[in-house]
Amino acid sequence: MRAELERLRPDAILIEGPPEADGIVGLAPELEPPVALLAHVPGMPARAAFWPFAGFSPEWQAIKYGTSAGVPVRFCDLPAAHSLADDRDDAETPDLRADPIGSLAAAAGYDDPERWWEDVVEHRGDTPFEVIAEAMAAVREGYRPDEREARREAYMRKTLRAALKQGHTRIAVICGAWHVPALTGTLPPATADNALLRGLPKVKAELTWVPWTYGRLASWSGYGAGITSPGWYHHLFTVPDRPVERWLAGAAAVLRDEGLAVSSAHVIESVRLADSLAALRGRPLAGLGEVTEAARAVLCEGDDLAVELIQRRMVVGDRLGHVSDGTPMVPLQRDLRDQQRRLRLKPEALDREFDLDLRKPLDLDRSRLLHRLRLLGVDWGTLGEARGKGTFRETWTLRWRPEHDLALIEQAALGTTVLAAAAQRATDLAAAESAALADLTSLVEKCLLAELPPALPGVLAALSAKAALDTDVTHLMAALPAMVRAHRYGDVRGTPAEGLAVIVRSMLERICVGLPVAVTGLDDDAAADLLKHVDAVHAAVALLTEHDPAPASVSPRGRWLATLRGISDRQDLHGLIEGRLTRILLDSGELDDAGDRMSRAMSRGQTPARAAAWVEGFLAGGGLLLVHDPRLLGLVDGWLTGLSGEQFTDVLPLLRRTFGGFAAPERRAIGERLRSAGGVEEEREQDVDEERAAAAVATVLAILGKAAG
Repeated sequence: MRAELERLRPDAILIEGPPEADGIVGLAPELEPPVALLAHVPGMPARAAFWPFAGFSPEWQAIKYGTSAGVPVRFCDLPAAHSLADDRDDAETPDLRADPIGSLAAAAGYDDPERWWEDVVEHRGDTPFEVIAEAMAAVREGYRPDEREARREAYMRKTLRAALKQGHTRIAVICGAWHVPALTGTLPPATADNALLRGLPKVKAELTWVPWTYGRLASWSGYGAGITSPGWYHHLFTVPDRPVERWLAGAAAVLRDEGLAVSSAHVIESVRLADSLAALRGRPLAGLGEVTEAARAVLCEGDDLAVELIQRRMVVGDRLGHVSDGTPMVPLQRDLRDQQRRLRLKPEALDREFDLDLRKPLDLDRSRLLHRLRLLGVDWGTLGEARGKGTFRETWTLRWRPEHDLALIEQAALGTTVLAAAAQRATDLAAAESAALADLTSLVEKCLLAELPPALPGVLAALSAKAALDTDVTHLMAALPAMVRAHRYGDVRGTPAEGLAVIVRSMLERICVGLPVAVTGLDDDAAADLLKHVDAVHAAVALLTEHDPAPASVSPRGRWLATLRGISDRQDLHGLIEGRLTRILLDSGELDDAGDRMSRAMSRGQTPARAAAWVEGFLAGGGLLLVHDPRLLGLVDGWLTGLSGEQFTDVLPLLRRTFGGFAAPERRAIGERLRSAGGVEEEREQDVDEERAAAAVATVLAILGKAAG
């Protein structure tokens, strides 16, 4: 197509795309593909559409030719103002109901349309445009476009008539081959097309250029947009000389980078195999199928994981486009770009991991930026699991997606900088009537992580008001851990959070007052749910007490443990709750009669189900306690061995869940303790019936090739 433009020397170029982009097409020489036109409706984030272009896209090459040769370049598809006004579910789906390439491929005896196109057009390089147009006319014979497609083609003809009226005589139209029959020959009367376009719904649409990725090109759906192997086509377009040899040499380099041994001999043999496969199949050049099979057999030696690596790195590719500073951007986008430069965080299409040390100013600023973006719905970074108990480190995985630009445009009304927009977003979320207590505590945590001093007072005020009105103690228990973490983050990051400690203590006090009532009359499921909250609050209290200078008797830990001690002495508790509270108090050094309590819980006066629940709650913290305390181990062992067969069957699911949660070394140590303490080996030997075992012994000896005796 590029050669045809050089030959034709058109005086106007019309490209399938939204005509609102005519004003920014001149920016193309400053852009680095893949890029996309983004059309959006201000204030309506759901109304947006992308038109992606790769370096090898015919549209992009036509734009480059026109801008460099001084030829007017315009877009001729239905305006985005109309297409985005259509609120039907299929408004942005392809309006093509048939697959013209598939029909032509089937007529030629191919079952793969892409392979047929490669053989007939891409790899030959000498197929005239007139031949393709003639084939499309044959496929479209008798075809009647639906309403949406008819309107698109009517607007294309309208733009073509306007260009002719302006005096252009050599007009090049770059569009999908399917539309060629509708735009050539004698055009229908303009009145018919105008009637089709009359009364179309319309909205205000704004357009800009945004970076795109080859990964998004491969996954993008829609007529003319989806390319399953953009990296392969980029290679064919940019490496016309010996493309197969260079491709397989590149694949070998990818495998070597991963530590796989691939020699030059491997590359030579894979090239020979690819060429042989192409000759056997009658293809003018080895295609992606042939080079992939050759790489699988020779370079990867049949390893599918290695083939997948080539697929990800080369067939799809990790290329990310770039737009210039002169591209229209909302202030929020421009502020983010400035911060990316300052913090040396380059947007990339592939996952990249960053380990941040929050004691370093640069890493702390990076963390704040990523947390602010997450609050705005721009998930550029994914926060990994914390490594260890320290709070000075964060691990982020960064991957830029084109949709992030759309999210920034959506949030542009919140502020001109990332900081201002994130603060306003937090303020709006706190003011929402539907905000639950857990939502507000999570929001406080996010504000501290993102360092949003302007928003924090309002969020804390909303949280305090919500907590004062919430009478459900489980809601308070669910909210407290996040509040404690937020308090700690404020200390570690140096973020002021006046009033947070007061709210935390108030919430803990209300939990301590309400918990004795909450543990009454629980069934199995309710007891299990409440126990999760108890464990979470206990861990939070431990974190809260680390830097609390108050005496132990009046500290948060002292108040919490006193509450648990008072509850644990009650006789109406669910076995799971009683067992867990006993274990917490024992580990905290608040009990010296745990053995007596276990003995009572497993006495004959208790049902086996309640005793099993008590054991489950008590041992939920791990099995090492049984390894180091022979008395407790003996109590559990005695209770289990004293159960009848029917009772044991009834409690077996609880016991399996309890002991199955122990680590393998813990289970092994418990078994060895029981063996050494109970004389298991001697009892086992005494239980053996020599006469009944004789036949089995003889069989084993015969298998081993030894004489019986």
